[in-house]
Amino acid sequence: MAGTSWDIVLVGGASGVGKSRLAAQLADEQRAFVVEFDDVVSAVEAMTTAEHHPALHHFDDVPDIDRLPTGRVLDLQIATARALEPAVLGVVRNRLTVDVPAVVEGDYLTPAAAAAAVHEGAGSGRRVRAVFLHEADPDRITANYAAREPDSGEQHGRARVSAAYSHWLADQAARHGLPVVDCHPRDDLAERVARALDR
Repeated sequence: MAGTSWDIVLVGGASGVGKSRLAAQLADEQRAFVVEFDDVVSAVEAMTTAEHHPALHHFDDVPDIDRLPTGRVLDLQIATARALEPAVLGVVRNRLTVDVPAVVEGDYLTPAAAAAAVHEGAGSGRRVRAVFLHEADPDRITANYAAREPDSGEQHGRARVSAAYSHWLADQAARHGLPVVDCHPRDDLAERVARALDR
């Protein structure tokens, strides 16, 4: 895989911060395969029930998430992300068997799972890297939602949760020694991420 500084890169970050766009750009530059972890999450949820896997179904009985306090939604999101950590490692282990670079991106990639994946990659002689995008401003996230989901109205509550989750991810990433890259300015985001991954 000459030309890349990684065999697998995990791009984590809260909803609405630009992970998918960055992942597509990285994949295009390196001719890599993109894994959208949200697809894995949907598959896992479809195959399980709250009765047998309650940790994967925290939001099933919440009729209106917007009515919950930001802190409560954040707690549920973190709990769900932690419950999905084995699935993250499953994806990475599978990609380690394929000689094609891959970008794995998603909201539910925790720094703990990413750090474990980096460690497993090193143990198998493969270059697994991880980076977390950070957006602290809920107004910017609201604007991002409006641009990509114009028919959904202004999603201020969802954006507040996303900003809070972004802070949590950034703090956890720092604890695990993983790079955190601010989403702004956007015009050189890919370059700053590339430098972070090279380090």
